[in-house]
Amino acid sequence: MKSSLAALSAAALLGLAAAQPARCESPVSEPPASPPAAAPERPLTTLPYTPSLEPAFMDRSVDPCVDFYTYTCGKWPAKNPIPADRSRWSVYGKLDQENHQFLWGMLEEASRPDPGRDANTRKIGDYFASCMDTAALDKAGESPLRTDLDAIAGLQSTAGLATLLGRLQPTTDPGSFFFSFGSGQDYESSTQVIGFANGGGLGLPDRDYYLNDDAKSKETRERYRAYVQQLFQLLADTNPAQSTAAVLRVETALAKASLAPVDHRDPHKLNHRMDRAGLQKLTPSFRWDDYLKAVGQPDLNVFNVSEPELYREIERQIAAGNLTDLKAYLRLHLAAARAPYLSAPFVRADFDFYHAYLQGVKEMPPRWKTCVELVDRDLGEALGEVFVRKVFPADTKAATQEMLNRIRTVMERRLHELPWMSEATKQQALAKLHGMRDKIGYPEHWRDYSALEVKRDDFAGNVSRSLTFELHRQLAKIGKPIDRGEWGMTPPTVNAYYDTFMNDINFPAGVLLPPLYDPKLDAAPSYGDTGGTIGHELTHGFDDEGRQFDAQGNLKDWWTAQDDVEFRKRVQCVADQYAQYTVVDDIKINSKLTLGEDVADLGGLILAYYAWKDATHGQTLEPRDSLTPDQRFFVGFAQWACGEDRPEARRLMARVNPHSPHEARVNGVVVNMPEFAAAFSCKPGQPMVKEPEKVCRIW
Repeated sequence: MKSSLAALSAAALLGLAAAQPARCESPVSEPPASPPAAAPERPLTTLPYTPSLEPAFMDRSVDPCVDFYTYTCGKWPAKNPIPADRSRWSVYGKLDQENHQFLWGMLEEASRPDPGRDANTRKIGDYFASCMDTAALDKAGESPLRTDLDAIAGLQSTAGLATLLGRLQPTTDPGSFFFSFGSGQDYESSTQVIGFANGGGLGLPDRDYYLNDDAKSKETRERYRAYVQQLFQLLADTNPAQSTAAVLRVETALAKASLAPVDHRDPHKLNHRMDRAGLQKLTPSFRWDDYLKAVGQPDLNVFNVSEPELYREIERQIAAGNLTDLKAYLRLHLAAARAPYLSAPFVRADFDFYHAYLQGVKEMPPRWKTCVELVDRDLGEALGEVFVRKVFPADTKAATQEMLNRIRTVMERRLHELPWMSEATKQQALAKLHGMRDKIGYPEHWRDYSALEVKRDDFAGNVSRSLTFELHRQLAKIGKPIDRGEWGMTPPTVNAYYDTFMNDINFPAGVLLPPLYDPKLDAAPSYGDTGGTIGHELTHGFDDEGRQFDAQGNLKDWWTAQDDVEFRKRVQCVADQYAQYTVVDDIKINSKLTLGEDVADLGGLILAYYAWKDATHGQTLEPRDSLTPDQRFFVGFAQWACGEDRPEARRLMARVNPHSPHEARVNGVVVNMPEFAAAFSCKPGQPMVKEPEKVCRIW
C-alpha cells in the first residue's frame, strides 16, 4: 500500500492505511507563517480542489540537493497544522477527510426518513442515524454487553469455551479473543479458499510492548494496566485490580508466543496447512467441532494456522483450567472490542489510551467522523456506489488505465533488459507481470447487503450484525470459486493495494482525485504522484515478499539460485540505507519491517518516470512555476508525502507500521535516481546524490 496511514483505529492497532536546471531558486522573503484558524467542519456537496503540484507548499530557501523533502513540502505543515483529533496529518489524510465530509453530506440526506428511499439508501441512512444518536447510547450504558457478559459468567468449565467463542467472535472486531478466524486463499494453491486461523488476542499493539524492558515500554504497560482496570470498573467488576492482573498474565503469555510484525512479512512463517485432526491435536482442550458449528462451518476440514506456537499457548491457557483468569480475559476483551460503540465513558476510555496516549491525539473526533467511518467500513459499497457516481467520471478511469498500461510496458521492457537476471527467471517474471490484473475505481458488481439487518434505534446491534454479516460472507467463500472481481477497499478509500494471492493491483476512486491525480495539470506531476502509486503497487508483486509468489498467486520459488542471490544483494542495499534514518529521538527505521514498501517506492517511481517520458515523447514541454518538466515530475512525486506526525505516533509507527516516515519515502527514493540529480543539477557529494556504485537499483 502506498498510503501513509492517516489514522489508526484501536481495532487496527490490535490487528494491526509523493527551464533552469543550473541553479536553485533564491530564497523568497516572506513574513513567518501562522497556522490558519480552523474552519468549522461541515458536510460538503462538492469536493474542494487542490492542484497536484502546489508551489505554495515548497520551501525554496532549501537546496533540493540537500533535502528534497523539505524543499518540496517545507511549508505544508504551517499551512496544514495537524488537527487536534488526529495523530498524523498529510496530503492523503486531508483528502481522506474531505472525502468523508462529502460522504457526511450524503449520509445526512440518506438518514432523513423517507418512504421512497431504496433499500441501500435506507440502510446507510439508518445506520448513520443510529450512530449519531449519542443520547440513546449514553442512556443504554453498558447494557448492550449484558447478554454476552451473562454468557461469560455462565461458563461452567473450559469445555464450553469453544461454543462461547463461536458466539462472541463474529460480533466483535477480528482478533479480539485469543485468535481470529476467517477464510483465505491457500498459500500453495491460490484457487482454493480454506479456513484461516490467525493470530490475535492482545490489547497492546504488538508483542514487544509486553516483553521489552526499556522505560517507555514499561510506562506503556502501566498505562495499559490502568486502562484495563478502568474498563473493569465501568463493568462494575467486584475486584478490578485482581481481574486486571489476570488479563495481563494471559496476554503476556500470548504475546511471548506471537509472531513479531517483521515475521508477518515472511509467508513461510505463516503457511501451516492442516486438517481438522491436526488442528485439534494442536489444541486438544479446545473443542473445534463445537466452535465450527457455532460459526456455521460444521463440515470444514482444511485450515491454515498462521501462528501454531500461539495456538499451543492458547492450549496451555485452557488446559491450566483457571476459569477465573479466562473469564476476566473474556470480559475485558468484550468490553475493549465494543467500547468505541458504547456510551461516553467507554468511548472516552478507549480514546484516552489508544489515541491520546499511544498516538498523541489532543481531542476526540466529532461524532460525524466516527459514524462516516463506520458506515464506510460496514456498508462501504452501498455508500461507494453513490460516491463514484458523483465524483469519479469515466474519463478519469480511462486516463488512469492508459497510465497503468504505459507503466506496465516499462516494467516489461526493464525486465527484458535486466543484466543480473537469467533468461529462465525473466520468463517467470514476465509471466507474472502478464498475469497481473488491474482494477480501477470501483467494482464491476456491487455487494449485496440484503441479508444485513439495520435498525435505526440499535447502533450497537447494527455494529454486531455488520461484523457477523462480514464474517459469514467471508466464510461462505470456502470451497467456492474465487471471485476475482472482489475488492478489499471501498471506493472512497484514499489508498491502493496489491493482492499477493490474486496477483492484482487495485486503485479505489478515492485515491484518483486531486491533489493525487489531477487532470487539470500537465502530465509530469500526475505521473510523479499517481504514476508512482501505480508503479509502487505493481512493484509489490516483485518486492522481497511478493516475488515469492507466482503468476497465479501461489507461494512458489520460481528463481534460479544465482538470481536469488543477486536479488537479495540488491534488496539489502535498500535495507541498509533505510536503517540509517531516524524516526524520532534515537529510534531508527526498522528496515526489515519497511523493506517491501521501501522497495516498492523506489521501483514505482522509476517505472513512473520512464512511462512519463514515453507518454510525452516528441512533445515540447515548457517550464511552469519556475520548474522544468523533469523537476515538476519529482516535485509532483514528493508532494504526495507532505505531512507531519506527532512524536507519540512516530514512536508507535516505528514499531508497527510497514511504511517509512514521509521524509524517508521521498529522500530515500530520489537519492537512488541519477535522473533526479540531473534534473536539479546536483553535484557529487551532496546529500541527495549517491556515488554511482552505491546506488540501490532492483527493477
